[in-house]
Amino acid sequence: MDGGQLAERIWPGQQATIEPLGGGITNRNFKVQVDGQELVLRVGGKDTELLGIDRAAEHVASRIAAELGLGPEVVAFVEPEGYLVTRYVDGEVGKVDVGWVGAALRRLHDGPALPGRFDSFRVIEEYRATARKHGITVPLVYGRLKEIADEIERQRFGAPIRPCHNDLLNANFIGDGTRTWLVDWEYAGMGDAFFDLGNFAVNHELDGSGESELLAAYGSNDSKALVLMRFMSDFREAMWGVVQLAISELDFDFEAYAAEHFERLARTSVEPRFLDALHTA
Repeated sequence: MDGGQLAERIWPGQQATIEPLGGGITNRNFKVQVDGQELVLRVGGKDTELLGIDRAAEHVASRIAAELGLGPEVVAFVEPEGYLVTRYVDGEVGKVDVGWVGAALRRLHDGPALPGRFDSFRVIEEYRATARKHGITVPLVYGRLKEIADEIERQRFGAPIRPCHNDLLNANFIGDGTRTWLVDWEYAGMGDAFFDLGNFAVNHELDGSGESELLAAYGSNDSKALVLMRFMSDFREAMWGVVQLAISELDFDFEAYAAEHFERLARTSVEPRFLDALHTA
C-alpha cells in the first residue's frame, strides 16, 4: 500500500497531501498535511518484531512521552498494522543539549511504567539467534564480546528497572528553536537506566567532560556504570545491524553499519578506563 492509499484509508474523504520523509533506517515515514494539520505517519518496516519491536507497546510509550513533555502528541494508532501518527515537529534534527538530555532522562526514568521490557543482555542473544536462523553469519568476535557482556551483567545485577527510551541516536532529537523533542519510541521499555545514559554518551561521542555534564544533569556520579553500558549500547547496535542484514528491505548498508560498531567495540574493550571499570568491584 503506497502513501496515498494509506492517507485515504486513515483520513477517508479528506484532502490529504503526503510526502516521504528521509533519514529512517527501520521504517518509512511520511509528512501528511490534512485538515490544517501537519502530521507524521510512520509505517513499520518488514518483520520489525524480529528486532524486538512491539507496536502496541510503542504506542503506549509514545503517549506517555507526550504526557511527560518529551515527545510529540500522538494523534492516531492504525490497527492491525500498528502504524503511528504523531504531530509533525518542524525543527533541526540532531539539535541536542547535553544538560537537557540528562534532565529529560531523569524525568523519563522517574515517570510512569512502560508496557515493554528491554534487557540489552538478552537482546544481543536474541539477535544472534535470529541472525543464525535467517542464515546470516555472526562475526567470530561475538564470543569474546559476549564474555565481556556477561561480566557487565554480573556487575549490573540488581540495578533498578526504569522506563527507558533505549534508542538515543542523534537523529531522534529535534530542536524546534524553543524546546527539544525526543522521537521514535519503538524500543522503549522497562530496563537499566544506565543503558540510556551509556547509549546517549556513545552515540554522541561524549568525552569525559561531556559525560560529567550528562551525569550531573541526571543527578548521578556513577561514571563506572555509564562506561560499562556504553559497551552494551554498541554491542546491541552491532547485533542490530547483523539482524537487519536478514530482514530489512531498505536501501542501507547494514553490513558496514554493523562492522563500524564491532570495530568500536574492539577499541573500547582495550581502553584503560573501560578495563578499570570492568575489573573494579
